[in-house]
Amino acid sequence: MKAHGTVHKYGDNVDTDVIIPARYLNSTSPAELAQKCMEDIDPDFVKRVEKGDIIVASKNFGCGSSREHAPIAIKASGISCVIAESFARIFYRNAINIGLPIIECKEAADEIEAGDEVEIDFDSGKIYDLTKKTEYKGQPFPEFMQKIIKAEGLINYINM
Repeated sequence: MKAHGTVHKYGDNVDTDVIIPARYLNSTSPAELAQKCMEDIDPDFVKRVEKGDIIVASKNFGCGSSREHAPIAIKASGISCVIAESFARIFYRNAINIGLPIIECKEAADEIEAGDEVEIDFDSGKIYDLTKKTEYKGQPFPEFMQKIIKAEGLINYINM
């Protein structure tokens, strides 16, 4: 399993309130949530994001409330993976539960820049910055987590 796209870069402590602001939590529609994704931290995100793109962030991505709306909004916006130095644990679990690939790698989070073209091999955990011609080693997904992601989430995986 692989992801490939252009990078959207963010810093430390990107919380769920800026990923999808609370004022939009009355919707559970992935398409509606995608239209408001990152609105408070990056108002032009939804205009720039394309299917397959990748978010790269620093420490503690997805901190804050435990809402599943945040990874749903990110995935529905077209993001194929989030790379960060670290993730809030509840966000990490919610992302896997809804089938959004995420990978931790400090070096990649530090060095990859906005606009870089990146490819990720989930089987090996390798991250390739095709723009800079650099390679990073993230933690590969265990096989059972890859199956959940391929099934587009835990519910679909259980129902297979």
